[in-house]
Amino acid sequence: MTAHKEQNTAAAPAEGERRYDVVVVGGGAAGLSGALTLARARRSVLVVDAGRPRNAPAAHAHGYLTRDGAAPLEILAAGRAEVTGYGGEIVEGSAVAAERLDTGGFRVVLDDGSAVAADRLLVTTGLVDEPPPVPGVAERWGREVLHCPYCHGWEVRDQAIGVLATGPLAVHAALLWRQWSEDVALFSHTAPEFGDDDYERLAARGVAVVDGEVTGLEVTDDRLTGVRLAGGRVIPRQAVVVAPRFTARVGVLAGLGLEATEQEMAGHVIGSHIAADPSGATEVAGVWVAGNVANLTDQVIGAAAAGVRAAAAINADLVAEETRRAVADRSAPFSARMERETCERVLADRRHGL
Repeated sequence: MTAHKEQNTAAAPAEGERRYDVVVVGGGAAGLSGALTLARARRSVLVVDAGRPRNAPAAHAHGYLTRDGAAPLEILAAGRAEVTGYGGEIVEGSAVAAERLDTGGFRVVLDDGSAVAADRLLVTTGLVDEPPPVPGVAERWGREVLHCPYCHGWEVRDQAIGVLATGPLAVHAALLWRQWSEDVALFSHTAPEFGDDDYERLAARGVAVVDGEVTGLEVTDDRLTGVRLAGGRVIPRQAVVVAPRFTARVGVLAGLGLEATEQEMAGHVIGSHIAADPSGATEVAGVWVAGNVANLTDQVIGAAAAGVRAAAAINADLVAEETRRAVADRSAPFSARMERETCERVLADRRHGL
C-alpha cells in the first residue's frame, strides 16, 4: 500500500522528547503481542494503554490456548510483565493524536499533554461494541448478553438462549447458537421479514421464532430471567444473543489521514475498520494496525497473532531502512577514497610526462 492521504506534519521532535523505534498505541492482546515481539527483536518500544480492554466486562476469556478461562485483566497483566521483562516500556494513558515529522517518523501526543516520537507506529486500539438500544442489554453486556458463540457458547450450553434479530444475519446466528443448546428462540424484533427458506431451516433445527418487538430484559436477583415483548409477554431466557455494530477506535489516526471503512461479513456490513494488507500495513507508510481495529471478527488469540505478524513486518521494514543507510554511509567514504586515488594517479602521470 502507498500513502495518498493528507497528513498533519510537524517540523521535528521537541527538545527532550523521547524517541522509540516503535510506539504501540493500545495494550490489548494485539498490542502486547506486537510489543513483546519487537522487544525480543531488540527494538526500543513503548506501549501506550489506558488499561480498559474491550473484554473487561467478561469474567473469563476463552479460546486462547493455555490461557483458556483466565480473566481478561489477568492475561493483560501477564503480558505487560513479559513486555517489560524484555525492556519494553508501558505508559498508562491514551494517545489522542499522531502526526508525521518532517525529519522522519511520527509524533504521538498523549492525553496528559506529553508526546513521544517513533520511527514506526503499531495501532491496536480495538473497537467499540454498539449493542441494540434495548433496555437492559448494555447493563448485562458480557454477562448474560453475548455475541460470540466461540467465546461464550460453552458457558451457556443447554440453557434457554434467545437471539435478538436486528439484521439480516439473525437466522445464521440462531442456527449457529443451536449448536450449544436445544432451546434456542429467535426474536424477530426489528429484523427484516424472514423468508420461507429461513423458516424451513429454523424449523428443521427446532429453533422457535417469536414475533414482536422486544422492549426489555427481565432480571431477578441480578440474573437474567426473560425477554419482555411489547405486549408485556415475557419469554423465559437465561442468555440473550445480540449483534452489535463494531466501530473501530480510529481517532488517533485522523491526523495521518487514515479513515475507517466498512467491513462486511457474508455480504452484510457489520461495522467499520482500518483497511490493511495481511501484515497490517496501512495506506500510510510506517503505520501498521492489528487486532480488532483492523479485523472486527478477531478473537483474543487471533488479535495476538495479528500483533506478532505486524511486529515482524515492522522489524523487517526497519532492518531494510537501516541497511540502506549503512550502505549509503559505507559508500560515501569509498567514493571519496576513489576520487582521491584518481587525483593522485593523474598527478603521478603528469610528473612522469604521461
